[in-house]
Amino acid sequence: MFEEIKTALEEELDVPTELITPDAEFVNDLKLNSLELADLVVLCEEKFEVEIEEQDIHTLITVGDLVDYLETKTGK
Repeated sequence: MFEEIKTALEEELDVPTELITPDAEFVNDLKLNSLELADLVVLCEEKFEVEIEEQDIHTLITVGDLVDYLETKTGK
């Protein structure tokens, strides 16, 4: 799951590969703005066929948080 999210960040949002780690924060480390974060949520919802609850979005601070969240939602 991490690799799929990493690929999406690289290809869709032009985030440099070397910055993407499980501990990387979307805003502070990867420098994503609110529009890019919204794009990432939509990409993940489509790719993993899940709905990311609006109240949960604010808890997804790092790449690892998103991976854990999606693994829980998808059961993988």
